[in-house]
Amino acid sequence: MSASPKAPPLRVVAVTYSPGEALEGFVDSLAQATTRPVEVVLADNGSTDGVPERVAAQHRHVRLLRTGGNIGYGAAVNAGMAGLTGGHAVVANPDVRFDPGSIDELLAVAARWPRAATVGPAIRTPDGELYPSARDLPRLSTGAGHALVGWAWPSNPWTARYRREREAPRERPAGWLSGSCLLVDAAAFWSVGGFDPGYFMYFEDVDLAERLSRHGWLHVYAPSAVVTHEGGHATRREPHRMARVHHTSALRYLSGRYPRRRHAPLRAALRAGLGGRMLVSYVSGRVAAGARFQRRAEGVGAVDAGRRGRG
Repeated sequence: MSASPKAPPLRVVAVTYSPGEALEGFVDSLAQATTRPVEVVLADNGSTDGVPERVAAQHRHVRLLRTGGNIGYGAAVNAGMAGLTGGHAVVANPDVRFDPGSIDELLAVAARWPRAATVGPAIRTPDGELYPSARDLPRLSTGAGHALVGWAWPSNPWTARYRREREAPRERPAGWLSGSCLLVDAAAFWSVGGFDPGYFMYFEDVDLAERLSRHGWLHVYAPSAVVTHEGGHATRREPHRMARVHHTSALRYLSGRYPRRRHAPLRAALRAGLGGRMLVSYVSGRVAAGARFQRRAEGVGAVDAGRRGRG
């Protein structure tokens, strides 16, 4: 995909919170990910390691935006997206590495799906395994089954259906896409107010996808674009706090689907069930880790490889 010399810079938003040396690799990988010029906005939530400041000073196309404190992931992305009302932007975690041509491929997929509010790449782990990043929206049955038994029975039918793990990777609409790396249509994003800042971390991407879907927008999985995501930095630093945040966000999302007075017993049951699972996760690393995803690496990046000149 070739870009006009006059193409405006593509905004790339990354939320930083003492990201360490991973941030330099993130910025460096952008050079071959797209033929377009990029402007990188580091929405910084109070880093203390000095890395965002150093990277911004070393790269003219990188801008440091201080959010004023640890305001949460979604609120920081909103700050990084501010002022962008048209076109596309990339929202990604600072420990992502973009494969060559991956952003241009996301843009090409977006052109094929004009109602796509978000387009998400295939996400590999550092070991080369395919992460299930394109999932159905969680409902009561699949969500409960996935949360309650996924840690002990990863191949259970609820987790498999929720994650679509038994399908071969293909370009398709999904219920939601992992917020760790997304191409976002800016007009669609702001048409629903962006991310809900009420989610400090986790489930803000699920909530955004559901609100956009209600307005007729799509979320398209694009396995022809590939990135690698290290992941787990926040969890490793503060495992108990992140477990609490994860379960709180899950409760916020699921309770929001059942807001009426007659749903009060259900919301109470959700609170009790998720609260109990959270307490167990404090003492059981296996429960805290959740359902292991099925090992799959085949097929990723093969879609339209010939058209993109990469075999």
